[in-house]
Amino acid sequence: MDKKYILKQLDHQLIASCQPVDNGPMDTPEAITRMALACREGGAAAVRIQGVINVAEVAKVLDIPVVGIVKRDLPDSEVRITPFLEDVYALAEAGAKVIAYDATQRKRPVATSELVAAIHRSGCIAMADCATLEDGILAAEMGVELIGTTMSGYTGGPVPKEPDYQLIRDLAERGYQVVAEGRFNQPELASKAISEGAYCVTVGSAITRVEHICQWFCDAIDEASLIVEK
Repeated sequence: MDKKYILKQLDHQLIASCQPVDNGPMDTPEAITRMALACREGGAAAVRIQGVINVAEVAKVLDIPVVGIVKRDLPDSEVRITPFLEDVYALAEAGAKVIAYDATQRKRPVATSELVAAIHRSGCIAMADCATLEDGILAAEMGVELIGTTMSGYTGGPVPKEPDYQLIRDLAERGYQVVAEGRFNQPELASKAISEGAYCVTVGSAITRVEHICQWFCDAIDEASLIVEK
């Protein structure tokens, strides 16, 4: 699949992020692969997968693009998503067609320009996981094809409940191919993202994190029970 074909596949479509809760019962390559296959059956145009082994297993059986990332907890940086060049090369070798990286302007082990260059040398599409408009502008200037809102609300302070539609609009107005990502936990929120100018939408927890979904329902029931008991 060439880059133009892959990008056309994503136009106004869903990317399902198949990232189970770390060390949870679904956090195995087999479970993640089955999850990815189920997402494809449900209409997802691509899947976002964490970890080189998981990417390799999913890419073997899936006929839609894999967005690959590697998450690391570093002692001297808050950047977690694909921080090293070796992560890029390993993801490309494993079969990722799109490689996402943390595009925030925080202290990091490798400059974003080097990561983008490595992604492109590997023949893959680059996706910038941004927190701000400035992050997106810098990424676009480097030739990044997909500009995501992934990190908006996650770089300090309370995490908002709603998606960052303003950032989607600001990025889309510049002509970027915007991947709306972050807190899209209901279908109508994803629909609104497209209306606001998003190129495509990534949904994760609401589809693939069973523990989180169950907790949402349990919390709602507990809240209603307190009202009834009064």
